[in-house]
Amino acid sequence: MKATKLIFLLTLLNLSAFADNGYRLWLKYDAINQTKILENYREEISSIYSFKSSETISIAINELENGLEGLLQKKVQSDPTIKPGSIVLLKEEDQPTHKITVDVPDHEHGYIIKNTIIDQKPVILISSKSDIGILYGVFNFLRILQQELPIENLSITEEPKIENRILNHWDNLDRTVERGYAGFSLWNWQTLPGHIEQRYIDYARANASIGINGTVLTNVNANSTILTPEWIKKVKALADTFRPYGIKVYLPARFSSPIELGKLPTADPLDPQVIEWWEKKVAEIYKVIPDFGGFIVKANSEGQPGPQDYGRNHADGANMLAKAVAPFNGIIMWRAFVYSNEVPDDRAKQAYNEFKPLDGKFDKNVLVQVKNGAIDFQPREPFHPLFGAMPNTPLMVELQITQEYLGMSTNLAYLATLFEENLKADTYAKGKGSTVGKITAGKLDNHSLSAIAGVANIGNDINWTGHPFAQSNWYAFGRLAWDYELSSEEIADEWIPMTFNTDKASEDSIKNMMMGSRETIVNYMTPLGLHHIMGWSHHYGPGPWIKDKPRADWTSVYYHQADNKGIGFDRTATGSNAVAQYFPEVARQFANLDTCPEEYLLWFHHLPWDYKLKSGDILWDGIVKHYYLGAEQVKGMQNTWNALEGKVDAEWHRSVKQLLAIQYEEAVWWRNSCVLYFQSFSNRPIPAGLPKPDHDLEYYESLEFKYVPGN
Repeated sequence: MKATKLIFLLTLLNLSAFADNGYRLWLKYDAINQTKILENYREEISSIYSFKSSETISIAINELENGLEGLLQKKVQSDPTIKPGSIVLLKEEDQPTHKITVDVPDHEHGYIIKNTIIDQKPVILISSKSDIGILYGVFNFLRILQQELPIENLSITEEPKIENRILNHWDNLDRTVERGYAGFSLWNWQTLPGHIEQRYIDYARANASIGINGTVLTNVNANSTILTPEWIKKVKALADTFRPYGIKVYLPARFSSPIELGKLPTADPLDPQVIEWWEKKVAEIYKVIPDFGGFIVKANSEGQPGPQDYGRNHADGANMLAKAVAPFNGIIMWRAFVYSNEVPDDRAKQAYNEFKPLDGKFDKNVLVQVKNGAIDFQPREPFHPLFGAMPNTPLMVELQITQEYLGMSTNLAYLATLFEENLKADTYAKGKGSTVGKITAGKLDNHSLSAIAGVANIGNDINWTGHPFAQSNWYAFGRLAWDYELSSEEIADEWIPMTFNTDKASEDSIKNMMMGSRETIVNYMTPLGLHHIMGWSHHYGPGPWIKDKPRADWTSVYYHQADNKGIGFDRTATGSNAVAQYFPEVARQFANLDTCPEEYLLWFHHLPWDYKLKSGDILWDGIVKHYYLGAEQVKGMQNTWNALEGKVDAEWHRSVKQLLAIQYEEAVWWRNSCVLYFQSFSNRPIPAGLPKPDHDLEYYESLEFKYVPGN
């Protein structure tokens, strides 16, 4: 009976030794092949030594003990003396005590990992100016072991290239998550502050392992309730939990809070009563949470209140809040995702038009947070023209980790390729090499304040992210936030062995599948620069026929502009001239059909159906072939994954196999819907040899989806 109960509990908790439910993320400390890493290392790893202790150092030691026990299958414990083979955790200020001098980075979060001699004993030294830096170094050392890399000649110096590396949660106070596809919110507000779930600690640990040092807890479509005393106590409980892991908490500020909470007649940012209300509210927060990071603000966008309601501009609103948090070293992240229904212009131009004139008018603790592209996290967009256009204002890129427009949690999409494409895009703001990454890091214009944001894909699903492979996108964001010059291939080379306990050939198969996955989705959703043609409101599935909505720019027809002559949005001088917002070198490239990359072709040009592509196909045939290729590429992913049965964890294999089957169905759905819809304008046949859609256009247009998650 007792054995039966135990089996039941293990099943209930999904802790079977034979299955991996994904909860451990990339922090799986399963046994490795020690021959590779230890064959030239003279001393066995013997112990862990730290000169001083703190809560953060205790976490680092515990991580090492657990990691080494799992990876090396031996207990390696903390010891009060240094021994041959010790891993030594030593802050720079304590190096003289052991008569060594090893240079560590000037950055507080930087660290070194080095084979050296201390007290005539060979050791591995992890040193930093701070405890948090040492914790980051510990995670990197364990990452080296997880990848089975040699440790006999370690000489690693690391420091973050971006100062504030922040997850943006779009979690609502009722625990729903806007554009969240991995269950409900992590934050159980009902039991906070009294009950700290283990999951909060594991969340902080996962973020610290990839260098994320900030989290916005709730939705940018803000609720003023989060700023009330009762809720600030709940936020404090999370802040206290995250602090030893180097993570600050931030909150969204609803601009109308002085009216909703303070009962003032106005929220005018220049009104003395409003200014006083925010100053008191900010002081109240910092009294409870001394290291509170600051606010993110979505204002005058999609119906959200803002300074323009009172005839003021974005700088007026941002600076009012910036002055309130400045005495506490807080920052304001003011989102540039703005567009007005009253402005009869290309939506892609509106953020630039509103913010470019304000360059240099923001206080020094304000960052303008800019989405990677000018529309809205599409499967592919050219970089936002604001990057490089505001040299006197720190800009931070906002990336979307959650897959709002990339198949949600049912599609395998490795987004490091998208992130890399954006961060390495060259704006030519100061000549060649003026990348979005350099601008975000403050390197191009010498800004000391820098930040990057990622819209989180995390929920309370057992595996955190819904789709098992979506974990790679959380990981990739953290790694690129730390070092925006990393390649998506390098990140995949890290994540795969940390996640899958398999052979090299299987790792290569997984990597190939991941590296092509985002392009596959572009092919069957939005090829050749098409964009914003998804389902209405919930954004699930295809909806190129969407029209007649409250706003023109909430429809699909606004963006693809298909007619019997052709398709695409003319953003050249003959159209909206949005291309002129880019620097001349880029503008010329995008405006000229001979030089415009075909992946952006219909983003910038309205072209006839018989326009000749570089492949030799006419535009109609090229669009159709991309849609069909995308669906076939998903079938190829299925074949690759099926061949890995028995070589990866059985539970992972079963889950991903089922999701890939769904993805193939969705790819065919996208293909058929879009081809049939655009065919109604082109009046041209589907190229010979390609299968005809299973249903007519009317069938696809009639489909309804009332319960899509994240809506």
